[in-house]
Amino acid sequence: MSDTTTQPSALTTVELDQPIRRGESELKSIQIRKPKASELRGVSLSDLFDMKADAVLTMIPRVSSPTLTANEVNQLEASDFAKFAVRLVASLLPQESQQEVASLGLN
Repeated sequence: MSDTTTQPSALTTVELDQPIRRGESELKSIQIRKPKASELRGVSLSDLFDMKADAVLTMIPRVSSPTLTANEVNQLEASDFAKFAVRLVASLLPQESQQEVASLGLN
C-alpha cells in the first residue's frame, strides 16, 4: 500500500483577517497543500499564475483543510482571497523557488 499522506512541508497556513463562520464555530486559519496534478484538471495553469479569480476560487476547495465549500470561498474577504492566491501560486513553484518566495516573506 502506498503512502498518500501529505508531507508537512507541503502545507502552508493562511491566517484569515476575517474568520469564516461554520455553525457555532469560527475558522481563523486554513491550511492549503500543494495540489496534485489531477486536482488541476479544468484549471488553466496560466490563469492560476495570473491569480485569476475563477481559477483560484476553483482550486481553494480542492486543496484546503478543513475543506472549504464553494459558498465559503465565494464569501472570502478580498485580503484573505489574496493570501490564498499568493500561497497557492507559490505552492506550484519548484522547491528552490519556494524558498526564495519564503525569504521575501511573500508566502
